[in-house]
Amino acid sequence: MDIQQLLKLATDGQIRELELLSLEGGFYILRAQWQGQCCTLLDSRGQTLRLRSSAQLRDLLSELPPSSPPLSCVLVQHVVHDEMCGARQGPIEPLRMLFSLSSGW
Repeated sequence: MDIQQLLKLATDGQIRELELLSLEGGFYILRAQWQGQCCTLLDSRGQTLRLRSSAQLRDLLSELPPSSPPLSCVLVQHVVHDEMCGARQGPIEPLRMLFSLSSGW
């Protein structure tokens, strides 16, 4: 999915949720949940688009018309410390925090 497809689907209200996945190295990738699928945002070369921050995501989505349905956005971050230490039993779920696209604070 590229940015134009994402904007069209978001404008039509078809995006259930956006996940901004935090990865090692200080960058993020964006995944869109729609029709029971999770699609990663791609750049113009067909490679996974790397974002620098949630502010860059806000800039990318600034072309959405004001009449578009609001998007649910979640920052997803795996807790590496838990995985390394192995202190907990069972599956370790990532940290998921809602954030707003309308405000930087």
